[in-house]
Amino acid sequence: MEEIEIHTSEINIDQLLKWAGIIDNGAQIKPLLEDKLIKLNGTTVTERRKKVRINDVIAIDGIGCWRIITGET
Repeated sequence: MEEIEIHTSEINIDQLLKWAGIIDNGAQIKPLLEDKLIKLNGTTVTERRKKVRINDVIAIDGIGCWRIITGET
């Protein structure tokens, strides 16, 4: 499992995936959501604005798995 460091307490899942380079643009999240390929802490994500927080785990079938860590000091 890889780690993604964020510097806020929460971020929208579509913004996070773009920021981390997992997707190139916001349009690429739509088919992932429609095909129910994204899981947040084991629960299927269906909304692009779903909030992701520190220690959450995102898994995308066939792509990878990431834990969200804090970059705050």
